[in-house]
Order: sequence, then C-alpha cells, then structure tokens
Amino acid sequence: MRRYHRGTVPFLHPTPTMTRRADRLFQIAELLRGRRLTTAQQLADWLNISLRTVYRDVRDLQLSGVPIEGEAGIGYRLSRSASLPPLTFTADELAALAAGARMLESWGGAGFASGARGALAKIASAMPADKRATLERLAIFAPSFHIKGDFSAQLDTLHRAIDARQVVRFAYTDVQGAATERRVWPLALAYWGARWTLGAWCELRGDFRNFGLEKIRELEVLETFPDQEGRRLADLLRHVNAKSR
Repeated sequence: MRRYHRGTVPFLHPTPTMTRRADRLFQIAELLRGRRLTTAQQLADWLNISLRTVYRDVRDLQLSGVPIEGEAGIGYRLSRSASLPPLTFTADELAALAAGARMLESWGGAGFASGARGALAKIASAMPADKRATLERLAIFAPSFHIKGDFSAQLDTLHRAIDARQVVRFAYTDVQGAATERRVWPLALAYWGARWTLGAWCELRGDFRNFGLEKIRELEVLETFPDQEGRRLADLLRHVNAKSR
C-alpha cells in the first residue's frame, strides 16, 4: 500500500493488492450468506488461501461491522439480520452460470430446463450491459436434439418423488442383463456427464443402490416413505464414500 500526501492531509491510493483483498473479503461474506455453518478450512479451500489468512480476514470483517457469528475451530455464519450489497458476478462466474444453465436445459428434465432459463434471464436482467454481453457471447453449447423426450419426463418424475419423499416402483435391467422389479426410496439424482443415476434405498436388496436412468422402465410413483434413520441421504452419501475408498 502506497501513502501519498496532498498538502498536509494524507490519503491512501489503492494498489492491486488492496483490490484483490477487498474482492476476497466480499467473497467471504458472500460464501457465508445463506449457509448454516462454514468452517475456516472450507473457506481456505474455496479461496485457495491459508487458514491464517481466513482468520485474519474474518476478524477484520467482524471489526468493520459485518455481523459474522462463530469462531475459529468451530465455524462461521452470517447473522440473519445481515444486509449485504446486491450480488455481483465476475466474467468467469457468469460464464459458469450460463454454461451450467445450458447443460441443464439439454440434459435435465423440463422442470430443470425451465428453472435454468428463468434464473439466467433474471440474472441477465439485473446485470449492466457489459455483463449481459458476456452472457450472450458465451460460446459453450449443449445440443439436445439427440435426447429422448420421455427421458426428460422420467427425470422430472424422479425429481418430484425425491422432493416429496415418495416410493417409486419400476422395471429394471441390471448390468448382468437380469430383469427385476424394484421398489425404492429415491434420495438423490447424480449427473455423470451424459448419464444420470438415481441413488436410493432398495427394498428388494435391503441396501443402498444406484440405478442408471436409461435402464428404468414403467416408472410409477407410490406412497410416501418415512424419514428413517439409516436410510437418509446422509446415510447414502456415507455409503458411497465408504465404497470409494
């Protein structure tokens, strides 16, 4: 930071380092907005900075009046009473949002596609002209002419069943080619790049299973399933992580 003097009154001239730090402080506040609890390690990983820098930046934000609750070693959150400036996006962030929205339009169900288009339109309408131009000239596309319409409808049905916690029944052909009928508790959809899978608790196997959506037929939504310990999304994720080790 360079200090200049105009007459007898000192003033600060912002350097690139100051600007970068100001951007980082704003990013920290944005990352804490709307989250229940964020650890210092998560902030360090996301921003590619040291834990020491995180602690210093959070302390400086608190001292400047930003209502950040929590402490080192536990985690931080932004108070519900906090009022931050409206969201702004960098060119890279806008490109990422637009690319993600275009992929969902093509590879997601009708509900996802509509939501992606609507969100992108709202973001564009709130952006200054130069930012809107960044969105419009993004040369990343996700063609959809080869995707079957019934696949999108099936994806929407499963998405709604997960949200409503409803059992689904379907005919399924496994990797060995065996045909079975399954009743499952749908918990999550995962996109693997041109391929979707359903993560669920399978009543037939009495365990968690992943099902390729392209092998699901005769899909039917049934009754609501209970919020049962050991069969929740968190349990599914622990199961997947344990198998991947």
